[in-house]
Amino acid sequence: MRYFMELSYKGTAYNGWQRQDNAPSVQAALEDSITKLLREKTVVTGAGRTDTGVHAAYYVAHFDCVDPIPDVCDFTYHLNAVLPPDIAVSSINAVSDDAHARFDALSREYKYYISVVKNPFIRETAWIFRGELDIDAMNVAAGILLTTEDFTTFGKLHSGNKTNICKVFTAEWTRCGDVLVFTIRANRFLRNMVRSITGTLVDVGRGKITVEEFGDIVRSRDLSRATNSAPAQGLFLSDVKYPQEVFANKTTATI
Repeated sequence: MRYFMELSYKGTAYNGWQRQDNAPSVQAALEDSITKLLREKTVVTGAGRTDTGVHAAYYVAHFDCVDPIPDVCDFTYHLNAVLPPDIAVSSINAVSDDAHARFDALSREYKYYISVVKNPFIRETAWIFRGELDIDAMNVAAGILLTTEDFTTFGKLHSGNKTNICKVFTAEWTRCGDVLVFTIRANRFLRNMVRSITGTLVDVGRGKITVEEFGDIVRSRDLSRATNSAPAQGLFLSDVKYPQEVFANKTTATI
């Protein structure tokens, strides 16, 4: 029996999503907790990897169990009770046996947060950047991503990608008070792609490179030309879209 979980987590204490031999991970915390409740070894498959220190405001994963869970709301309640406080599961839903949290995803969305003033309350969830940034120039540069197919420039060396082709649907900066938010949505992302794009766009905003130079960097397909990688703590996976039928029988549980 296969189930999809919707969850969120603060990634500060974890070495990313993926289970590691000698470091804490979100996947390991979920697998260990579900195994304890079901009393059977459980493997959890996520919608994708997030790196060390990266957060998820919305994340989807699936797991299998031998027998159906009698009451998924009650199971979700008890799962949240045994999980660490920085991981929260909002729903668990039965899906078809061939539904896949990673491969069935139609698109993923990330948000990156930059505070332009020192703020001790968000230092683990935003990049504290002291200086002026030209958000208009950053938005013009971000528009270039919508007409780009090959994102080799913003990949990571030896990451094992079969292709560096991605389709970006949204790439825009907005401002809410002292916080700048970069929203990017695509059918897929390369490892470190969002942080590399964000850091290079910030160099446009600070006047270190021009919009035209940013375009040249994108088209170069040379990862050594990406100027900067933004710190991990400002990055959130914010949405994952699936075909509507995947969540046809969705039941939201009380956390």
